[in-house]
Amino acid sequence: MMLLLAGLMAGCKSNADSVNLDRTWSFYKGDEASSSYSPLEEINVSNVSGLKNAWTFQMSDLPQGEQPVSSQSNPIIVDGIMYANSGKQTVYAIDAATGKEIWSCKTLDEGVPSAASRGVTYWESKGDKRILYSSGNYLMAIDAKTGKIIPSFGTNGRVNLNEGMRDDPEKISVTLSSPGRIYKDLIIIGARTPDSYGAPPGYIRAYHCKTGKLEWTFHTIPHPGEPGYETWPPDAYKYAGGVNCWAGLSIDTRRGMVFLALGSPSYDYYATDRKGENLFGNCVLALDAATGQYKWHFQTVHHDLWDYDLPAPPNLVTFTKDGKQVDAVAQVTKQGFVFILNRDTGKPVYPVEERKVPASHIPGEEVWPTQPFPVKPKAFVKQFMTEEDLNYYSDEDHKAILQQFRSVRYEGLFTPPDLKGTLSLPATRGGANWGGAAYDPGTAHLYIRGNNLPEIITIVDLDKHFAARDNSVFETGRVAYMRHCSACHGAEKKGIPPTFPSLISLKNKMSEKEALEKIRMGGGSMPGYKGVLTPAEEQAITAFLFDKKGDQAGPVAEVKTGETNAIRYGNITGYKTWAGPSGNPAMKGPWGTLNALNLSTGEYEWQIPLGNDEKLQEKGGPITGLLGRSGPMVTAGGLVFISGAEDKKLWAFDKTTGKMVWETELPAANNANVCSYYLNGKQYIALSVGGTKENPSGSIMAFSL
Repeated sequence: MMLLLAGLMAGCKSNADSVNLDRTWSFYKGDEASSSYSPLEEINVSNVSGLKNAWTFQMSDLPQGEQPVSSQSNPIIVDGIMYANSGKQTVYAIDAATGKEIWSCKTLDEGVPSAASRGVTYWESKGDKRILYSSGNYLMAIDAKTGKIIPSFGTNGRVNLNEGMRDDPEKISVTLSSPGRIYKDLIIIGARTPDSYGAPPGYIRAYHCKTGKLEWTFHTIPHPGEPGYETWPPDAYKYAGGVNCWAGLSIDTRRGMVFLALGSPSYDYYATDRKGENLFGNCVLALDAATGQYKWHFQTVHHDLWDYDLPAPPNLVTFTKDGKQVDAVAQVTKQGFVFILNRDTGKPVYPVEERKVPASHIPGEEVWPTQPFPVKPKAFVKQFMTEEDLNYYSDEDHKAILQQFRSVRYEGLFTPPDLKGTLSLPATRGGANWGGAAYDPGTAHLYIRGNNLPEIITIVDLDKHFAARDNSVFETGRVAYMRHCSACHGAEKKGIPPTFPSLISLKNKMSEKEALEKIRMGGGSMPGYKGVLTPAEEQAITAFLFDKKGDQAGPVAEVKTGETNAIRYGNITGYKTWAGPSGNPAMKGPWGTLNALNLSTGEYEWQIPLGNDEKLQEKGGPITGLLGRSGPMVTAGGLVFISGAEDKKLWAFDKTTGKMVWETELPAANNANVCSYYLNGKQYIALSVGGTKENPSGSIMAFSL
């Protein structure tokens, strides 16, 4: 064991400038740079086949029989203690050697719904050790030693994230899906806001870790006199929304810079009230971490009409190109591109071309005439399809998808939304997702999960398409539901479990009060609609969901936009993989891949399908690949670990060849990034796992040799 430990420590020193073995995974995604890299190498290609479950921690937020929750938490480990949040947003401290609970902190008030949350943030100063965590509309400070809320932080231990935004804090709901990052005594955060009409903007903010005081704010929709203001209509800062950093951020402490991945402006698919490039929508944004002052930006989509948010934190990478060392930012996108930018200037390291894209046919819409295309690296997912790419499950099925393919508008990657319907590929869930990429500093390779998931965009005039048949509360609720909810939960309320749960028989699952609170605050993958819906619409949707008929509806207020009497076009078939009548994917696989990119050359070393649907796999054919949102972790031991598909597998791949060298089946479909840590002479691999029928709260599983 002593020889092994000495070798491990020597290996760690060779793979990192300075490694504290007690803190090899003390940040979300491993480090401040969002590397998802472990310098540990006890577990390696030669012995990973001996990996076994060391312990399992069962969470206890929900009683048996409740709807199982999904967990997106990436645990952090500090000095032998694991800190993680559950799908119900309870924070736990766990003995990382045994899986025994040390303390738990219930962060949500009774009746407040949980939302997607990917982890916690650790901060310490002179013996003051804190977990900073966002739950509901609040950022709170928890004593890392006791699990108690620290009352001196903010107001009674909480900072209201609704305050300090543009809009009335009583009429909006601001949450965090990805944890904040620490710079000295500041925690820097983005925001999760709705994508709909009437959404607030997603300002970037920094709070003092000790007091909770707001230290700086950056307006992602610029105000007069600020950089980027000229890329919007003059009054857009008063009404436009979105442009929020929901996916995460990275810190370069030496440079004193923070790098953010920003989302698209609202509304996603129709933008006559926001003509222009719309900075800082869809931008990699670099700010001074101490002050929030603008440094540089690079916009990956101009005037976004496709919901091509930047989906994951930027990776801070260093590699050799043309004999010179390059410090860069690597940003993966939903389009399947990797933009590699100089860390100091934001200039592309590999050439990027502005290419002409198709114009819109929708009256008043002004598509930006060009979009940026990296010459290198090439896209890691499919960006164009023909009739040859359509699946064949039966004559009837193929005929239907072929007819639909020929009927919609499709001119490649940036085909704008159209009233005749538009094929979108890679679409809103394609390319990279929130799990992001993993960067290996020893080899300068970037490992990326890719999704190939075409969608059909169906644009309608929302007011005409969903006109009420009468003035009842129920009918008003049906119309409001169809406008705001049916794209995810379906016109028949069946949903797409587990991501979008069924709402059929909702009255048997929760009370009307609980449902109304979830509509306002959001829950799981759903953003909050507080302020987007009028009180009358809220009550009406509740009446529709609970099948209450008879009452007359009150007036429904108009949504605030930048235009008078504006038509509100909307996409009513978003976030669904294009499928035939059989329900099977319309496009041939692979639907999910894992890709190894050499940053020094800009070329892929290998690309493989990831995940498998045995029912759809051709006999003797390759695996199908599957949709997955979580990302990979790479280790100095030569391995890439990843999970997160519906086949419930956790895999290890040889990072040099892409060969699978180990797999295990999990109790439920996992939807979280893997982590690794070292404790008592042993390396562990750990991850959060979603709930099951027997244990709806989910669990954390740790593996070791």
